[in-house]
Amino acid sequence: MENLMIIFYVSIAIWFLSEIYYKRILKSEESAEKKDKSSLNIIWIVVLPSIFIGIMLKSLTSFPITSAKWSFYLGLILINCGVLIRWLIIRSLGKYFTVDVSIRQDHQIKQDGIYRYLRHPSYTFALMPFLGLGLFQNNWLSLIIVLVPVFIAFRYRIKVEEEALVETFGKAYEDYRKRTKMLIPFIY
Repeated sequence: MENLMIIFYVSIAIWFLSEIYYKRILKSEESAEKKDKSSLNIIWIVVLPSIFIGIMLKSLTSFPITSAKWSFYLGLILINCGVLIRWLIIRSLGKYFTVDVSIRQDHQIKQDGIYRYLRHPSYTFALMPFLGLGLFQNNWLSLIIVLVPVFIAFRYRIKVEEEALVETFGKAYEDYRKRTKMLIPFIY
């Protein structure tokens, strides 16, 4: 279990450092039309207490998800896969990825690769580490506290982003929304 905890702490450190890096480096250009409506700030305001409270509840309550160790391993897999795949998605968007909702002059709707199925795969894989963290805690209450408020904050962010995209691209984005799911392929 000691090695598992070391892997967990390293994974959490990489996750947080990558998100801090994105927040500092991948802001929109001054020339981009900003449409964020403070959604990035809301996400950060919700994320930090949710994680802290979720981890604290683990030590204060006992609502185990399972008596087996699979939740620890699955949690680690989800944390690391979420971080890695999110990084790949951010790279695939290149200059069009920003941490704040904004529209560039030459903005286009990306519809290839994973975007054929999902409109917001970066958010899907941003949420995955939260699910992983909750599972790693192996506590139902921790899982709910870590995941639900963060999901609601991301859902608000998606609403803001989709409003900006409909305003910019109109029917083209509406048609794209009809063909794709928001966060989970073929489901939601």
